[in-house]
Amino acid sequence: MRILSRKNHDRAKQTRETEVEAAAEQATPEAAAPTATATVEPSPAPSPEPVAPTPEPAAAQPATPAAGSEVKTEPAAEPVPVEEELAQVEEEAAAEETEIRLKAADLLAPTRREFQTLPTHQSPEQPVDRAEVISFANQKGGVAKTTSTLNLAVALSELGNRVLCIDLDPQGNLTMSQGIDPDKCEKSMYDVLVNDLPISEVIAHREIDIAVASIDLAGAEIAMSTKIGRERSLENALKEIHSEYDYICIDTPPSLGLLTINALTASNKVIVPVQCEYLSMRGLVQLQGTLKMIQENLNPDVHIEGILPTMFDSRTLHAREAVSILEENFGDLVFKSRIRKAVKFAEAPVRGASVLKYDPESRAASYYRNLAKEVLSDGSS
Repeated sequence: MRILSRKNHDRAKQTRETEVEAAAEQATPEAAAPTATATVEPSPAPSPEPVAPTPEPAAAQPATPAAGSEVKTEPAAEPVPVEEELAQVEEEAAAEETEIRLKAADLLAPTRREFQTLPTHQSPEQPVDRAEVISFANQKGGVAKTTSTLNLAVALSELGNRVLCIDLDPQGNLTMSQGIDPDKCEKSMYDVLVNDLPISEVIAHREIDIAVASIDLAGAEIAMSTKIGRERSLENALKEIHSEYDYICIDTPPSLGLLTINALTASNKVIVPVQCEYLSMRGLVQLQGTLKMIQENLNPDVHIEGILPTMFDSRTLHAREAVSILEENFGDLVFKSRIRKAVKFAEAPVRGASVLKYDPESRAASYYRNLAKEVLSDGSS
């Protein structure tokens, strides 16, 4: 009995030892795993639950620090501080933003290369035979502007010059003086100023060439009010024909509105017919103010060629005093020629002709022939 119990006791002990060894082998990888994790994480790894003292866990302990040391030495080999990484990211973002802004600027504004390829502004070449443009202007009506425009133009033509008359008066008196009915004109200076029609299409050939007017001109200032560069409409229209004429004479309306401003802007000379009366001389003072504004803003080359005394009656003291006042205030600017009163000036337009054609030998015709010689010689003194 004792021998059997002894054998059973030994067998049970052997079985327990086998179970303990098996349990130790199973517990060994579980203990190694937390140890390896501890080498990566900064916090210490929890110790495994004690199972049984076996030789394998003890042998694995020296390998654990070696693996951990390898993991820690990798970042130390290439240290990259956080501040440098942030600075590098900011630089890259700034560079990208700058590139985007430059591209936007290129889209919104021309580049220097584009400016170099653009054609440079060059003043147009002036024709050799550039016409002298003379405006006849006075705010006061009834001072013989139309009569002076037509008859001086014809007198200049008699002296061998190519002359064009332009009627800018909505009343169309200059047009009628050449036997043309303004109401029957299909095209007129209105179309030239408002619709940019070539001026050559409204020129009629009579004693001289004349760009006709119609009553439509009365609405030209309103129609031109929204037009860009409206003050230079006539100047631009004359570029087409400058080389075809020596003189261009412009008859203006009795006002200082947009039509007169167009005439003064396109002219380089102004002749001011002044009736030998006090009220007519007041209009001259107002014209001077307008002409000064034109010189400062639109046409610095325009100037008064001369002041022409018209409807002069030497029998009246008032007429002689008016001429004396003109000469005292304007001196050599007053023409020596005097356009005296004559019935021929009223009769000639009925025949659709100038005084020089209607009665070539009359004194009335001689007045404007003398004036033409004075203009040609620049003898306004």
